[in-house]
Amino acid sequence: SSGINAEWPLRPGDKLKSERERGITIDIALMQFETDKFDVTIIDAPGHRDFIKNMITGTSQADAAVLIVAAGTGEFEAGYAKTGQTREHLLLAFTLGVKEVMIAVNKMDTTSPPYNEGRFKEIQGEVSNYLKKI
Repeated sequence: SSGINAEWPLRPGDKLKSERERGITIDIALMQFETDKFDVTIIDAPGHRDFIKNMITGTSQADAAVLIVAAGTGEFEAGYAKTGQTREHLLLAFTLGVKEVMIAVNKMDTTSPPYNEGRFKEIQGEVSNYLKKI
């Protein structure tokens, strides 16, 4: 194959009825595709605290990770607090051997003003500084 099918769903794991109802990923889901150079498996792992065992199962199989961080006021702060999920997931990923992590900032439309570059840079700086420490 010469490229990636752009129509694969971003959240392939949210297929369980309970996942759709709650709007969160509960179980891991796998999606595979091939490029000319790589065989790729995307693992959608839950981020919710109640399903941390499933997150560990998915992350333990990963070579690299994409961590989604919410930009909304209060959301980032809650996730980034000392007991927050953002820090916990990054630490677990590194502990499990994942050394390549990309941070994706979503919900930029909920910042004030929407798509605030200052908010993005604030989040970028906080997460970058934490990654340097672990």
